[in-house]
Amino acid sequence: MSNARVKKEAIVNELADIVSNAGSVVFVHFKGLTVAGVSKMRRELRKAGVTFTVVKKTLLRRVLGGSKVLGDVPALEGEIAIAYSEDPVAAAKGIATFQKELADAVVPVGGIFEARYLTQAEIKALAAIPGRMELYGQLVGLLNSPIRGTVVVLNGVTRSFVGVLDQIAKSKS
Repeated sequence: MSNARVKKEAIVNELADIVSNAGSVVFVHFKGLTVAGVSKMRRELRKAGVTFTVVKKTLLRRVLGGSKVLGDVPALEGEIAIAYSEDPVAAAKGIATFQKELADAVVPVGGIFEARYLTQAEIKALAAIPGRMELYGQLVGLLNSPIRGTVVVLNGVTRSFVGVLDQIAKSKS
């Protein structure tokens, strides 16, 4: 077996592992990016827990053809990379951020979420969802709201009572 074939099999196995185990995978068409731009994007995505990897389309198609993902494989035209993360929305959010910054140089063309292929529009909708920590913060705020409201109301009664006593004391003096 040739050395190149062994390397390709290792890449196919790694891609198959990514497709089956990642929280989400986003297929990204990139064109016209400089090396510095790609390096910056990888660095920023890595901070968010997202891995960005350029892949050969033939190897990716082989993996996608043998996977148990439901739906139709998006059109993978041009230069393709994948962005993947354990967090279901982190990859889509990261790519959306760089799409705004770099205009047409980075474009999501589809992806995989919960063992189902997503279209470009669905990836954009996924990117609009708040992250896990933001949702936790909103949930805590929502759960704390009735308690806070009760404390404010009870404090208002006490404050009013003290105000009435103060007015009574001023009127007698």
